[in-house]
Amino acid sequence: MPKRTDALPTILMTADAVGGVWNYALSLCVALPQYRFVLAVMGPPPNPTQQELALAIGNVVLEAADYRLEWMADAEADLPAGRAWLGGLARRYGASLFHCNGYAHATSKVGCPVLAVAHSDVLSWWSAVHRESASLAWHPYRREVIGGLTAASAVVAPSRAVLDDLAGHYGFARRQAAVIPNGTDLGAFAQCPKRQVVMAAGRLWDEAKNLTLLDEIAGELPWLIEIAGDCTHPESGSVCLRAAGSLGTLNRNQMAEHLGEAAIFAAPARYEPFGLGILEAAASGCALVLGDIPSLRENWEGAAVFVSPDDRPGWRAALAALIANEHRRENLGALAHQRAQQFSRDEMAGRYAALYRELIGMAERREVA
Repeated sequence: MPKRTDALPTILMTADAVGGVWNYALSLCVALPQYRFVLAVMGPPPNPTQQELALAIGNVVLEAADYRLEWMADAEADLPAGRAWLGGLARRYGASLFHCNGYAHATSKVGCPVLAVAHSDVLSWWSAVHRESASLAWHPYRREVIGGLTAASAVVAPSRAVLDDLAGHYGFARRQAAVIPNGTDLGAFAQCPKRQVVMAAGRLWDEAKNLTLLDEIAGELPWLIEIAGDCTHPESGSVCLRAAGSLGTLNRNQMAEHLGEAAIFAAPARYEPFGLGILEAAASGCALVLGDIPSLRENWEGAAVFVSPDDRPGWRAALAALIANEHRRENLGALAHQRAQQFSRDEMAGRYAALYRELIGMAERREVA
């Protein structure tokens, strides 16, 4: 007999189907069956495979609306309607907590505690990618982020580096937030006999991922570089690879298979608040070569090779050196796999469950008082 999820405490959670927040959200839903999750998806709709995965989770209700995501062009015009939609969902489903994976919608009138989770932000992205401050055109976005952070009952970030970014760009007091690293189902990734290939994964159109650098040096290395990810920007434009091999968009099983066989995983990121793909590669025993940025140092210091994201010759040299040194590759793969054990899905979910209980309990005590 199917479980009656309407008898469970309800978490209203925002998500989008564009980036890593989608996998993060589904992981939490799977790992916390004691809650019913109303997954409120905005922006481009989930594709059929994503919808199937979400609806296969017994404690998930899927709701979707095409309001622009807060970082998209002209998103400000959609914010009032998006907030009203979320408020309606909170009332319809009797939400005990609003888990907002973003900022601007944290000010929605939902009638329950609000947890804002800071996965990334535009001003930090812009500074890392362009090496300059964002223009005044982004001032309304900055105002919305500050408003959401201020309105939230609690704030969580996946790394200390993200909190440093929020402090620097929005004046957010770090002591008001907690760090809960992202996690994954480590059992879904296995170490297989390795192929002579360098793998990378991410949104090819995202300048922060910097994956075009790998395409530029692919023809100068003795091994093939294979890149998995979406080539098409959700608003405009596509990226075409010239020398690297394109794996396209992979489902979870396909990604695990490719990572399990890849000897090296490269992520030349200029901006990466956490890096779930890196964690999955580490769990698969890949030797890691990463962009030398604070968040990746925070998680992988001592278990990866670091190269400045804009050092093209440095990347070519680092990858060539690993390709030529099997012992070094195997040692780095073992170190990465060992470090990955710190970032399990159950560990992440347990910390969120404790925070959910705390926030819901505080609200209930206020009501009784």
